Amino acid sequence: MSRFKGRPMDGLPGRLPAGEKVLWQSVPSWRALARHAFRIRLVSVYFSLLVIWRIAGSMMSGHDLRYAVVSAASCVILGASGVVLFCFFAWLIARTTTYTITQKRVVLTYGMALPKSLNLPFSQLEAADMCVHGDGTGDVALRIPAGKRLSYLLLWPHVRAGAAGRAQPVLRCIPDPEKAANVLARAIGMTAMPAAAVQVQGDMVRAA
Repeated sequence: MSRFKGRPMDGLPGRLPAGEKVLWQSVPSWRALARHAFRIRLVSVYFSLLVIWRIAGSMMSGHDLRYAVVSAASCVILGASGVVLFCFFAWLIARTTTYTITQKRVVLTYGMALPKSLNLPFSQLEAADMCVHGDGTGDVALRIPAGKRLSYLLLWPHVRAGAAGRAQPVLRCIPDPEKAANVLARAIGMTAMPAAAVQVQGDMVRAA
């Protein structure tokens, strides 16, 4: 992982070396990030229950419905503000993030205030797990060797907790997860890794 100055060049921290080409590039869907990373549906349900509890409690205390609804208005405003704020953060993250697969590596370029990039050569990947959400977007999680450690906090939301709590980089909430997984499988198969073999089984892309 590295930081760089200036704006990304075509979604990358710099120009690619001669002979290396971009095979696939995409950005996360901000709506999917809001739903799956910031859990806005869960936040909405929480504040809805809070409003119902507030109205019910007010009426049980002897107040009429109009008074109870007015008293719950603060919860409605607070909940709506939280959802809008999370959606705004999701939009900012999507706007400043680019996922790239080249002939030799996977690159995550992200960061709102401090642009950062994570370069993952194919030789450092053990496997990739794909998950498709109900809205058609999906995640491609990249497994790295046990000896490699990445910061969960510095990578969030482009990360998930893998086996033994190890942070796994994730191409998060991309619109075309199947295409990304297939491109990655073909790219790994074309590298000069010893005895490289790629298997696509269900929701898993594995290099062995």
